[in-house]
Amino acid sequence: TDYKINFRPHPPLADSIQALHARNAERLFDLLRTNGGLYLKIGQAIAMQSAILPPEFQKMFSKMFDDAPQNSWKDAERVILEDFGKTPEELFGVSFTGEPGKGVMERTARASASVAQVHWARLVDGREVAIKIQKREIAQQVGWDLWTFNLVPYISERLLLETDFVNEANNSERMADLVASESRLRGRVYIPKVHRELSSKRIMTAEWIEGVRLWDKETLTRPWQGRWRQGSPGCRGAPLDAPNRQEVVEVEVIRNYPSKEHLEPNRDWWKGVNGKGGLGVSLKDIMQTMVDLFSAQMFLWGCCHCDPHPGNIFIRRLPSGKPELVLIDHGLYVQMEPEFRHQYSLFWKSLMTFDNKTINEIVRGWGINNPDVFASATLMKPYTGGDGSTSAGIKRTMSAKEQRERTYEMQQQMRKGIREILADEKKWPRELIFIGRNMRIVQGNNQYLGAPVNRIKIMGNWASRSLADSPDLSYGAKLMNLGRHMLFKLVMFSTDVVFYSSKVAQIFGRKSNLEDDMEASMKKMVGDMGFELNHNVFEG
Repeated sequence: TDYKINFRPHPPLADSIQALHARNAERLFDLLRTNGGLYLKIGQAIAMQSAILPPEFQKMFSKMFDDAPQNSWKDAERVILEDFGKTPEELFGVSFTGEPGKGVMERTARASASVAQVHWARLVDGREVAIKIQKREIAQQVGWDLWTFNLVPYISERLLLETDFVNEANNSERMADLVASESRLRGRVYIPKVHRELSSKRIMTAEWIEGVRLWDKETLTRPWQGRWRQGSPGCRGAPLDAPNRQEVVEVEVIRNYPSKEHLEPNRDWWKGVNGKGGLGVSLKDIMQTMVDLFSAQMFLWGCCHCDPHPGNIFIRRLPSGKPELVLIDHGLYVQMEPEFRHQYSLFWKSLMTFDNKTINEIVRGWGINNPDVFASATLMKPYTGGDGSTSAGIKRTMSAKEQRERTYEMQQQMRKGIREILADEKKWPRELIFIGRNMRIVQGNNQYLGAPVNRIKIMGNWASRSLADSPDLSYGAKLMNLGRHMLFKLVMFSTDVVFYSSKVAQIFGRKSNLEDDMEASMKKMVGDMGFELNHNVFEG
């Protein structure tokens, strides 16, 4: 109603269109945040697409990825009892009073998100585990509340799958198998083990991970103060401590400090006596592994993790001094059919070689009317190989009116532009929503770490090579694609020239990196089209 009355150049009941957006963004944010649970997930789904929303919505919805409040231990305990018919003490074999011969568990969650919270425990046999417990209100919100919101069915399905921890366990184990089968990633990527006997639809028990979060650049790069040829705790799935030492430490802690929230032993020995050491790993190696992993998921396997934000990535140090990337939280995945995966790989390869004919054929088959705009959105930089017809058309219609009328006109043109770009919505692959989210977050990770790798070149190389490696193609098709891949490698030399020119400029004092430059160019392009691109909405 507010928009019907006030969305016009001179709103009768608002100071400006910006004020109209701001108050409605706040209303919607408060509704979703207050109800919590699945409502928060819905808010995050909106935030995923908020780069095409007004800046006021972008700013407000970026907060959707903040940590959610914890549920009480009583609520968590009830979920365990409802799913297993056992108390936590009976199911996990733990004691909250330090009883000898029992495991231990923390009642206070280590992390809390929209759907679940995670508790640390050590089982009787010495295994340390992360127990992910779904929040009780989620069961009440599933189905009815999603229907009330009338979300796009594909997005609703993904949100529902995130509440099914059996699905998450399946994704996790499948990804572990895929990584183990790929020589280019084996030993560089680790997926935590799931303990099925202690898991259900609302409880997932997995291996506890010790590591450094991706956002902690200082700890990642500071000098290693552990022993030579020694890895950080838990690397390659090794035991964290000797079991006899673990039990003694925890029993003493519980008996002496019964109200202590965190029982897990301190394992910061690798930081040295002064506590100022780090993993001593290369940021370039970290990002190379990350882009390799998600490129393999998109182009080779068709099984893509769509929430690779820094909170879901741990880094450990291997005995070789190289980083090991640990990927957690496998609830949000998209599965790509082989035909679509081959098309997407060919689309990316064609972007690298300015093969506009192939690009045009593929994206129009997806119901997209303007290839160059979609290509720019995919690369996250202006695609200069197309004809620029949509952006040029929108700019031609923009007049130099006074500010209020210009703002209204820009947003009207934006709506028109989106309709023009998306010619046939029925053909549009819904997977692109979540694939785009993955790529934007990975770009943000690379940008945050100083753009140590040429992300676009790595992805293009995987796209081209995957057309030759894909197991569902005939031998003849693989051989032909392999020959084309060899030619593609020669063409890619030009991207190295641009990348290393940017790195040299950084060495001589330039503050921006290649990802910064691409984002600035992209912001200018979409600004001309009536959008305002805000990277921060993807950081959570």
